[in-house]
Amino acid sequence: MSSTAPSPTPLPPEPITAPPAAPAEPSAPQAGGVAAPASWRDPKRHAWLLGLVVPTLPFITWGLVEATGLGALWFFGPVLVFAIFPLLDLAIGMDARNPPDGVIKWLEQDRYYRWCTYLYLPVQYAGLVLACWLFSRSSLSIADKLGLALTVGMVSGIAINTAHELGHKRASLERWLSRVALAQSGYGHFFIEHNRGHHVRVATPEDPASSRLGESFYRFLPRTVLGSLRSAWRLERTRLSRLQSSPWTPRNDILSAWAMTVALFAALAAVFGAGILPYLALQAVVGFSLLEVVNYLEHYGLLRGRREDGRYERTRPEHSWNSNSAASNVLLYHLQRHSDHHANPVRRYQALRHVEEAPQLPTGYAGMIVCALVPPLWRQVMDHRVLAHYGGDASLANLQARARRRYLSR
Repeated sequence: MSSTAPSPTPLPPEPITAPPAAPAEPSAPQAGGVAAPASWRDPKRHAWLLGLVVPTLPFITWGLVEATGLGALWFFGPVLVFAIFPLLDLAIGMDARNPPDGVIKWLEQDRYYRWCTYLYLPVQYAGLVLACWLFSRSSLSIADKLGLALTVGMVSGIAINTAHELGHKRASLERWLSRVALAQSGYGHFFIEHNRGHHVRVATPEDPASSRLGESFYRFLPRTVLGSLRSAWRLERTRLSRLQSSPWTPRNDILSAWAMTVALFAALAAVFGAGILPYLALQAVVGFSLLEVVNYLEHYGLLRGRREDGRYERTRPEHSWNSNSAASNVLLYHLQRHSDHHANPVRRYQALRHVEEAPQLPTGYAGMIVCALVPPLWRQVMDHRVLAHYGGDASLANLQARARRRYLSR
C-alpha cells in the first residue's frame, strides 16, 4: 500500500500595508496645553501692546518738552486721554467682533496677553521715578510741575484699570500685582470694595459705585469715594471677625495696601525730597478721580428689579453701558465690554465678548468721560437714552432722589 506525502499548506497572502506616514507637521502653538485654532487669529493681538503707551507718558512728555521747548506740553497726558483718544474712537470706529466660542479657552490661556498687563507696572513705576526727579528740579515752574502731575495722574488712573484686570484673577501673583498697581494712587481699598462689594450690589441704590439718573459726576464723586471706602472697611472687618481677629492687624488687606502707598511715597520723598509730596498727592487724586468718572458712566441710571422674595434679580447684560469703540477698548483692556465682565468676572480681557442685549454708549469711554465732566452735556447725551432703555418709564430707573419729581413728571 503506497502513501503520498501531504501537499504543503499554502501561506496566507501578505497584508497590504500603507507606506510609512510622513513626519507630522509641527502643531500650532499651544497656550497652557490647549492647541491653538488653525483658522482663527486674534485681529487685536498686537494692538494690546499699545496699552503700554499710557505708562510711558512721563517719558513722552519730557521728550516733547526737551525737543520743542514748549512748557505747555507738560499737560500732554490729559490732552491724549481727553482729546486725542476720543478723536481716535470717532476715526477708527466700532469693532463688535467676538472670538468664536471654540477658541475662548485657548485665548484665555495664552500667556502673551498676561504679559501685556504685567509690563504696565514696571513702565508705570519707571515713569513715576522720572516724574519725581523732574518734580525735584528747580528749573521747572510750578505750572510745569502741575502739568506733569496731571500727566502722571493719567498713568495712575489707568493703572487702576490694569489693577482691576489683575485683581479679578485667581492667581495670587496677579492679585498681588493688582495691589502694587494701586499703590501709586493710594486707592488700595478698591481691590476689596470692587470685587466683594460692587459686583454684588451693582445697579442698585445700595451700590456707591453705580450712578443714578439725574446725578451729576460732581455729586457722584464724593458719594462714591466715601461710600466705597466705608464699604471696603465694613467688608474687611466682617472677614476678619470671622477669623476672630481685630481689623487692626497686618492681615487687614486695606491696611496692608495703604502701607504700600505710604512706603512708596516715603521712599520717593527720601530720595527726591519732601517737596515732591504735594505733586504725588495731586497725581493720586487725579488718578482715582479718573477711575470714578469711568464708574460713573458704566451703570448710569440702570437698575436691577426686585424679585417676589424682595431680593434683587441677577445682574444681566442690560445693567451695564457698553461700547465697542476700538481705540478706548485697547486703552482700557476691553473694559467697555462691561456686561460680559459682570457676567464672567474672572474672564480675561482678550476673551470678553460684545453682548447684543447690552445698552450701548454713543462713543467710547474716553469721549464719554469728557461729556461727564460737563453735566448739561451729559444730561443731553445720556438721559434720553436711559429713559428709552426703560420704554419712557423713569420709575424703572435708578433715580437720584433730588431729581425724582422732575423725571417722573415728564
